[in-house]
Amino acid sequence: MIEFRNLLESLDRNEVAFVIIGGIAATLHGSARLTFDLDIVYERAPDNLERLVAALTPFAPYLRGAPPGLPFRFDVDTLKRGLNFTLTTSDGSLDLLGEVSGIGNYAVARQHSDAAHMFGGTYYFLDLDALIISKRAAGRPKDFEAIAELEAIRDERERST
Repeated sequence: MIEFRNLLESLDRNEVAFVIIGGIAATLHGSARLTFDLDIVYERAPDNLERLVAALTPFAPYLRGAPPGLPFRFDVDTLKRGLNFTLTTSDGSLDLLGEVSGIGNYAVARQHSDAAHMFGGTYYFLDLDALIISKRAAGRPKDFEAIAELEAIRDERERST
């Protein structure tokens, strides 16, 4: 089970620029689906990479699915050399994405985000339309299942206004 609160609070304390995407964003929009990881798109500016490393190092990030003992250093150089990282941490699974399918990088995701006030901070998450676009672009079976629910939420909101 992911303890996303601890991860989010650490990202907030370290002033990391990121937007919540995926299942937790869907939950923030009212989805009833369960999610077992935290997915974020992060700004790739060098100073933000430093803050990201500072925020996540205490959670012992390691490549998800990699054999135990495989050398892996979670540092700024590693982040610069990659774009997307699927990680395990002491508090659960975490996906760090440099770009969101169908949307783009952090700057674009931030333009298409809503704010949630929780855990004593303000967190940004993909707005409903952007979330649907990203799930459609990802094209996984579980995303297509989620799209129907997200579209129903959007339709209900439109009827209510």
